[in-house]
Parts: sequence; structure tokens; C-alpha cells
Amino acid sequence: MRYADGGGLSERGRAKREQVRLRAAEWFAEGVPVAEIARRLRVSANAVYTWRRRWRAEGEAGLASKGPGGSSCRLDERRLERLAKALEQGPAAHGFGEDQRWTLARVCDLIARLFHIRYTLRGVSYLLHRMGFSPQVPAHRAIERDEEAIVTWRRETWPAGKR
Repeated sequence: MRYADGGGLSERGRAKREQVRLRAAEWFAEGVPVAEIARRLRVSANAVYTWRRRWRAEGEAGLASKGPGGSSCRLDERRLERLAKALEQGPAAHGFGEDQRWTLARVCDLIARLFHIRYTLRGVSYLLHRMGFSPQVPAHRAIERDEEAIVTWRRETWPAGKR
């Protein structure tokens, strides 16, 4: 399952999952069978067995949330803001003159130049997504395109053809 923030649960989601595990811990102490706990909580029996193993070894502390997963971002908030401003300036402002598109490779080069930090293409993709950027396909339009004629056709001719 993928989540909106680019990986993992939100703080609220982690707290909710932790409450589910702690509820299971109460039932472990009461001697409720694993299959029954799994049915009540609507989780897999394997998950409940794992929780019970951790509960027996460490108590309820073993079921506490360990926080967000994954490695931390190598760019702090100030650097992320600086990167966003650099991206908004466009590729030409940073020496990429062939066309006006940011590619992952170009953003990799930009990060290396600005911060002396190397990212992989996939890492840059995750970073940009976390910053709110999304992949875009540039719209290639014919030079001869007549926008007014298209609007007129959509408004008058196309509806008549649909009938």
C-alpha cells in the first residue's frame, strides 16, 4: 500500500496502528486465542503472532510505534526551500539550455552543484514527490493550431454529432 506523503503512515496513522497493537496486548494478557484476536482486529494471524512474540519479549513497549520508517532526508528544510526556488527558476537559469524541461538527471546535477550531495535518479524522484512536484509530460502543440476554431467546434459541431 502506498500513502500520500510518499512513503509510510502519517503520525496519526502510526498512532492508530499502535492502538490496535496495544488492544491486542490486552487480549494477550486475558488469554484470548490468536485467531480470535486476528478476527476481532481484522488483521492476519501472522501479524498477531508477531505482536505476541514482541509482547512476550518486551511487554507493551515492544508494541509501541518506532516512528516513521526509512532514512531521513539528507537535505534539511532550508536546503529543500533553496532547491524549490532553484527549480522554479527553470533549467536555463542553471545552464541547461537545450530545452526547458527538468529531468531527473538534471535535478541530480543541480543538487550535486548546489549542495555537494549525490542522489540516485530514484532518490530524486522520491524527493521531488515529497516536495510536491509531480511528473509532467510537456504539451506539444502544432504551430498552426487555431484555439478559437477548436473552441467553436467543441461548442457547436461536436454536440450536434453526439445526438
